[in-house]
Amino acid sequence: MVKRILNLLNWEFNNINQAALLLGFFALMSQILGLFRDRALASVLGASSSLDIYYAAFRIPDFLYVTIASLVAITALLPFLNKKIHTQDGSTNFSDAKKFFNGVFTSYLAIMVIISAILYVVMPWLAPLVVPGFAPDQVVELVQLSRIMLLSPILMGLSNLFSSVTQMFRRFMVYALSPVLYNAGILYGVLVLYPKFGLHGIAYGVVGGALLHGLIQVPILIKHKFMPHLTLKIMWQDMRSLIMLSLPRTLGLATTNISMMVLIGFASLIGAGAISVFQFSYNLQSVPLVLIGLSYSVAAFPTLSRLYADNKMDEYISEIVRAAKQIIFWSIPVVFLFIVLRAQIVRVILGSGMFSWADTRLTAAALALFSLSVVAQGLILLMVRGYYAAGKTWRPLVINVTTTCITIALAYILIHVFEKYEYFHYVVESILRVEYIENTTMLMLPLAFSIGLIINFIWLWRAFKKDFKKIGTRSLTKAFFQSFAASFMMGFVAYEALVVFGNIFNIDTFWGIFLQGFLSGILGISVLIIILKLMNNEQLAELSKAIKSKFWKSAVIQEHQADL
Repeated sequence: MVKRILNLLNWEFNNINQAALLLGFFALMSQILGLFRDRALASVLGASSSLDIYYAAFRIPDFLYVTIASLVAITALLPFLNKKIHTQDGSTNFSDAKKFFNGVFTSYLAIMVIISAILYVVMPWLAPLVVPGFAPDQVVELVQLSRIMLLSPILMGLSNLFSSVTQMFRRFMVYALSPVLYNAGILYGVLVLYPKFGLHGIAYGVVGGALLHGLIQVPILIKHKFMPHLTLKIMWQDMRSLIMLSLPRTLGLATTNISMMVLIGFASLIGAGAISVFQFSYNLQSVPLVLIGLSYSVAAFPTLSRLYADNKMDEYISEIVRAAKQIIFWSIPVVFLFIVLRAQIVRVILGSGMFSWADTRLTAAALALFSLSVVAQGLILLMVRGYYAAGKTWRPLVINVTTTCITIALAYILIHVFEKYEYFHYVVESILRVEYIENTTMLMLPLAFSIGLIINFIWLWRAFKKDFKKIGTRSLTKAFFQSFAASFMMGFVAYEALVVFGNIFNIDTFWGIFLQGFLSGILGISVLIIILKLMNNEQLAELSKAIKSKFWKSAVIQEHQADL
């Protein structure tokens, strides 16, 4: 039994569609656990000030993670390890790669422990800056939770280091399982630890999930003799090169995190529950982003890195275009489904216990606004990884920093306009069907978020075409319009079906609203598939081929280091 599990974890995947489907499957498992987690939180706490505290407590630990751990992120470390292993004469050299990896591990751990200790001390002064709308007693509890969660970025950063090795050896199974275990840990905290320890119990679950995230990867590192250890023999010149390569990405992530921190700060000023609604809707819109955009960009990255290193530019561009078409193929239907079925989705996933119908309507409206940028988010992930595979890291940084500033400015302006101009206020509430609900001002936050990311995508895409001149747009345009046309018809059918099934089922019950949304979605998706089939859609054909290949029945590849 143990041998079978190890063989399962040891599968190697070389086909991008197979790897993306694998990553997508386990990402789905992780997201399902995440949805159960959110449902449990919504049921126990509702969109309340207590849940606001829990979500706000992530902000400083998350900022620590993205600013330090991203310096040694997979996107920078993986190409570096590949260059260390594959020498110019075509041979392999694992010794230098292992020494370098030990140095990175030692440096990262030392820096994170020191900075975490400092943040632990100054947290009472930082917390009020993050949530200016919180009362003093809320700030006190926020400080306590944030201090516990400071362990999480240390553990997640170590797991991130380990992931660079598991991806290098194409062990996507282990990489894909990590977030599943992370969400399982948090869910355990919500269901088991919260009744005993309150919000502190959920924080313990976060730390436990982060620990599991890294431990699942340890057997692969041991097998390949890459398990790191502390050392004083650090390759400082190589470390400097790695940091300089990672610095733009780190600054970009830091600005993105600052943007989220500012938006959370705005939400804290709007009213109790505003942060919770913002976070719930953000988590829901992240499901397709993880399943689609992240899966395809992660699956493509090792191949892109290798192709660019080998100067195979035609194949590099071809891989980018292929992954982009798949992201478009999957993402556009999701946008239409999320907009049409938003109330059913939110009510089924979150609608229990303390989560009221007003909370449902407000979260559904926020989800619709977040969904507008799902396609842009997925393509941004791919293009950024394309830039990093090519070692060009500053261009995405400039674009990200600028559009982050635009997003923050938009949020401030939109809130002001929404509160001052009654007509605009009325139009937004009418379109999103949230009349007579409190805290609708928070809807300006996801709207600003989506507009900012769409601007980011347009700018990044224009820059990408300029920097990689061989990239063609004809096939991408065709994929976009085919998916958009089919998705529009899918959305129309699903919307009409909602009316029909609403008269058949009792939508005041869980099963009634579930069946209404599920059957409407199934009918819409059926129409989508038929139309794409009639269009001879290339991505639909590739998906069918990937499924028919039955990759889960493939023999395990038992590689030897000398063959890499």
